[in-house]
Amino acid sequence: MSATQQRLTAWVHGHVQGVGFRWWTRSRALELGLVGYAANQADGRVLVVAEGPRADLDQLVDWLRNGNTPGQVTLVVDDFSVARRDLQGFHER
Repeated sequence: MSATQQRLTAWVHGHVQGVGFRWWTRSRALELGLVGYAANQADGRVLVVAEGPRADLDQLVDWLRNGNTPGQVTLVVDDFSVARRDLQGFHER
């Protein structure tokens, strides 16, 4: 990974569990060449952690907010930071 890599941490709110949302997110992330994971949280949110070029991370966030996602997304809270480079592949957790 190059020095331009960043890390996205996104909390996705809404009806996003039990509807194929993590699989959909994984598919979109792999299309963009990102690494990371999408994980269900006990409170009903999905946590998306991804690393890659900022433009690709921005595209993923845009798809999370405005794409034809499974279920219904009501809010995406995102945070960008320096890539930790500790992820491989993109997984559903």
